[in-house]
Amino acid sequence: MINAEFIDIAKKSFHGSDLKRITDALEFADMAHEGQLRKSGVPYLTHVIGTATKLIELGMDADTIVAGLLHDVPEDTTYTIDDVEKLFGPTVAKLVAGVTKLGKLKYRGMERYVENLRKMFVAMSEDIRVMIIKFADRLHNLSTLDALPADKQLRIARESMEIYAPLAHRLGMGEVKGELEDLAFPYVYPQEYAWIRNLVGERYEPLDKVVEEMQATVTTALTAAKVTIISMHGRRKHLYSLYEKLIRPEYNRDLSKIYDLVALRIVVGNVADCYTTLGVVHQLWRPVPNRFKDYIAQPKPNGYQSIHTCVFGPHGQPVEIQVRDYAMHQLAEYGVAAHWHYSEQGKPLAPAAVQEKVAWIKQLSEWRQEVGNDEAFLEALKIDALQKRIFCFTPTGDVIDLPEHATPIDFAYHVHTDLGAKCVGAKVNDKLVSLDTGLRSGDVIEILTDKNRKTPNRDWLQMAKTQTARGHIRKALRDLNDVGKP
Repeated sequence: MINAEFIDIAKKSFHGSDLKRITDALEFADMAHEGQLRKSGVPYLTHVIGTATKLIELGMDADTIVAGLLHDVPEDTTYTIDDVEKLFGPTVAKLVAGVTKLGKLKYRGMERYVENLRKMFVAMSEDIRVMIIKFADRLHNLSTLDALPADKQLRIARESMEIYAPLAHRLGMGEVKGELEDLAFPYVYPQEYAWIRNLVGERYEPLDKVVEEMQATVTTALTAAKVTIISMHGRRKHLYSLYEKLIRPEYNRDLSKIYDLVALRIVVGNVADCYTTLGVVHQLWRPVPNRFKDYIAQPKPNGYQSIHTCVFGPHGQPVEIQVRDYAMHQLAEYGVAAHWHYSEQGKPLAPAAVQEKVAWIKQLSEWRQEVGNDEAFLEALKIDALQKRIFCFTPTGDVIDLPEHATPIDFAYHVHTDLGAKCVGAKVNDKLVSLDTGLRSGDVIEILTDKNRKTPNRDWLQMAKTQTARGHIRKALRDLNDVGKP
């Protein structure tokens, strides 16, 4: 039954020889995984179908869909990459091999983690579709985490939130980032998740009804204005994104200050229709003051384009309205995946900022060819793909996860409290640096210590960026009655 449902989904996007290849791949995967079950007790095939379905949603090509169906064949069945290549060609085989090589990325600071992280970037540089398959694979795995032991749930969820989600963000895949974070949220921060769910639970239902009412009104008005509506739907704010926003000082956990709890997203045919739609919306409902952003005229640095306005909808409820054309919508939701799809189909290229994203991916490949070996590639890469977090290394290769702009002081205290207290200097990539030096991803940090030193310097409070380091410093100084309570 599930096979038939998947074929029906595939038929909406593929025809002819492409559809036949996808059907053949489904049959092969069914045979290869015969008798295998997931931890939940369902047939293993449900996972590969879930992965491939997400890839179709992302607008990927037939080769990627076929590879998504076959991505676990070499690792979990008796069939090999050679078998895949004979049946489905070298491109699919290369994609499957790329996913297989990534292995199981265990985010535990182990030496092997460095090697697997390197593999991830190498695979991504050789063909971005490998990473997109991995995102789809991870999304389905996250949706079935409840069948796993608690320790494995936490490990998979944490690496999804701290590695996969930032990487999806770096690639412009905003919707994928949001889904990864929302699925991982209840496992990484269960208490915070319960709080936010309880907070918004009663608010969503009436707001959803307001948005439905607005959709009908907008449809009638835009039809009269002869604007072609490509799609229109209500969008709830991603739960983890909402949580991050609420805990910022300016919101102070006050839900009444959030105006984009739900939004009506309108996708129209072209830029002119975007502005016509804006005028129609403002005629229908009164705009909320100071809540208008024109990201079409002035795109965000990451290339995002859309018009955002907020209006007092029916019953006076504030509702955000987002208006964009189809190309803007695809790029906003799917980032590099959408751009790659457009380029392959010979359609107009994406905005310049998104082209830079693709250029960055291509640059990875160029670096790989220039440096000649994996270790030098890792050094050149600097692991700058993971935005907002940086990954530095101890001299023995352990990975230390820190926020951007962290200093050697933060690094030392993150490794161990005693290392921080005894710190007298630092080397970054074998060069002596001051303790307030900003660290970058990929840096190898060596903390120089004095075994006779037992307490930190008061000036370090200004140098440290993380709460962990500052907390340890304050405690040590309070113990010496050197500073008052914070």
